[in-house]
Amino acid sequence: MSPTESSNSEFYTLDIGGMTCASCVGRVEKALGKIPGVEAASVNLATEQARIRTQRGSSSLAEIIALVQKTGYEAKESSVRGNPDQRIGKSFWAADGLGRVILSFALSAPLFLPMLFMPFGIHWSLSGWWQLALATPVQFILGWRFYVAGYKSVMAGAGNMDLLVALGTSAAYGLSLYILLTSSHAHELYFEGSAVIICMVLLGKWLEARAKQQTSEAIRALQQLWPEHAKVLNTNVDLQGNKAIGADHYRDLPLEQVLPGDKVFILPGERIPVDGVVIFGASHVDESLLTGESEPVKKSIESTVIGGALNGEGVLIVMAQAVGVESVLSQMINLVEEAQTQKAPIQKLVDQVSAVFVPTVIVLALMTGIGNWLYLDSISIAILRAVSVLVIACPCALGLATPAAIMAGTGIAARFGILIKDPQVLELAHKLNIVAFDKTGTLTIGKPRMLALLPFDTSIADANQILATAAGLQLGSEHPLAKALLVSSKEKGIAPITTSFSKGLPGIGIEGIPSSGPFAGQTLRLQSVASLEASPQYAMVLQKAQAYFEQGQTVSVLMSSGSESNGAPSPIAVIAFGDELKPNAKSAVDALHALHIRTVMLSGDNLSSATRVGKMIGIDEVFAQIMPSDKAQNIHRLQNPPALQKQYVAMIGDGVNDAPALAIADVGMAMSTGTDVAMQAAGITLMRGDPTLVADAIDISKKTWNKIAQNLFWAFAFNTIGIPMAALGYLSPMLAGSAMALSSFCVLSNALLLKRWRPKNR
Repeated sequence: MSPTESSNSEFYTLDIGGMTCASCVGRVEKALGKIPGVEAASVNLATEQARIRTQRGSSSLAEIIALVQKTGYEAKESSVRGNPDQRIGKSFWAADGLGRVILSFALSAPLFLPMLFMPFGIHWSLSGWWQLALATPVQFILGWRFYVAGYKSVMAGAGNMDLLVALGTSAAYGLSLYILLTSSHAHELYFEGSAVIICMVLLGKWLEARAKQQTSEAIRALQQLWPEHAKVLNTNVDLQGNKAIGADHYRDLPLEQVLPGDKVFILPGERIPVDGVVIFGASHVDESLLTGESEPVKKSIESTVIGGALNGEGVLIVMAQAVGVESVLSQMINLVEEAQTQKAPIQKLVDQVSAVFVPTVIVLALMTGIGNWLYLDSISIAILRAVSVLVIACPCALGLATPAAIMAGTGIAARFGILIKDPQVLELAHKLNIVAFDKTGTLTIGKPRMLALLPFDTSIADANQILATAAGLQLGSEHPLAKALLVSSKEKGIAPITTSFSKGLPGIGIEGIPSSGPFAGQTLRLQSVASLEASPQYAMVLQKAQAYFEQGQTVSVLMSSGSESNGAPSPIAVIAFGDELKPNAKSAVDALHALHIRTVMLSGDNLSSATRVGKMIGIDEVFAQIMPSDKAQNIHRLQNPPALQKQYVAMIGDGVNDAPALAIADVGMAMSTGTDVAMQAAGITLMRGDPTLVADAIDISKKTWNKIAQNLFWAFAFNTIGIPMAALGYLSPMLAGSAMALSSFCVLSNALLLKRWRPKNR
């Protein structure tokens, strides 16, 4: 993968092989931090990846890889980000493959099975030389990886889990070999201990690899949405004349060869390969894996489609607008990958502990061995207890606790349209006291609609005729109110009346002369009510529109300059426009209240309009007539109320003017229906313009944080309890190895419980 570049920095993603615990992560990060020009480096044990930002031109990728390899780990440029199936060491006979696990248990079974028969009075065991023959290949062939990795860690000046396993099993094996050569008592041999430790560690690593693949399920599911080819229409195809399109009308091109502007032909049941606009056909499209929307979405001409969505029953032709890395699907994958490779703030504490953990454990094991030797006067018992300490203390679970939960939580959230790109929000979400909403585009649809048309004299023209005339004036205009008029006339099946001599009047409106209808030949003007303030008709128009003004709606008036018989200007109708509330806005606020979170609305509208909206959906507090530049200041005031402790505030918005507020809030959430600037400033992106996702995002963030806390508690508790038990002889080396493997598996399994999460409003 080529580095992602900004103006002054280069970004690389590496696959790292051979990491086994949190200490490995710290060592790789420490090594990367010493490279000249490296600005930041983050290594993730669960994804087995390193993300590195360097100053442009300071260090080459080859130099970075060489340094990681010198530290004792495998490294290569990531070619398939987020896909653990195609990373280092995943074959059947690889270091953490199932084949090695099966073979190790097959060789070790005759060594430990006699122990299971002892409670039944059956005392049988293999001769010492047979035990040596079975344990040796387990120790030095299947377990050779521990020697190699342990040696590299020592050469790099630090220790890791592999070093602990190599030291522990070698001590047990060496003691057994010494007893075999100097004594004839086979029951005093401990070959089964060294062999079973290796078996259990190999089993634990295989289970970890399997669980990591499950935590990356969301990434793989998104990657599989991309079709490999697209049917691109030939440039000479006439869409109007060719209703039936055959194979000779298009070329089947690899997806990387499709360019913006190409016309892509999509059959029923096919994946849509590009982001674009429908220019021909109608269908229903399943966007569930992209937006979390369970119901198929109707698509027709001028509808936008997202690459990766599944086409339904109809044929579509789409004008490609974004392909490859520019597509929504690619951006989603990048956001989820970034979240899964970043670290929550609490992980910094774990990394600091892990940096000194392995050396501390080695010292404790030496103290255990010397202490037991002096107290019990038995070198064999002393060595076995020291081995148990080395094995039980392997910090695998500690290194996996946080990244496994983040991967599982962000993965399941992405399935339901919630993209968590900043792990820090996981730590803050459970502290939230206040959620502040922008109004337009967040709680409302964000597009004005025509709410009412009130004629002054229905004897001249009815409402439909007036609407046809007003829509004709607005043909070709890009003004939001013009689009609202045209949409309303289209919905009612009313064709706009052609208008001539149309011209815009800056600050007033638009005028023109209808070619037909009841106002044919008259000069009509569609203008704001405020522009009539100095005219005699102002009071009459104001009275007609009073109810809509009180609701904070926008009102225009259609005026006639008069006919030949009556030259006085006269109002024809007032037209009210408003931004409708989203149908689920109230349920979104209710869901937040159920979480005991106070809701606030920030709006630039007048106080009466904003208050009316707030009351309709149950908002606790409304701030009206706020300039866009003041939204961030309002968030800051909410965070620091006078005479109260700090409040944690989430900001929900969708526009460029919301970006400063999204950035300053403790948790920023941006609607994907909004601008790119807003999404870049926010820690969470909601893939549908659905405000109920806010409560869902808070809920999954809280649950992910709880899993992190649970995993860290059990990982620390495991080592805190296990090390003293091993030192006092309550855990044999074999049991210690089993318990160590089980701890890692339990941490990963606990994280995978997040996959059962579902939004509460479904």
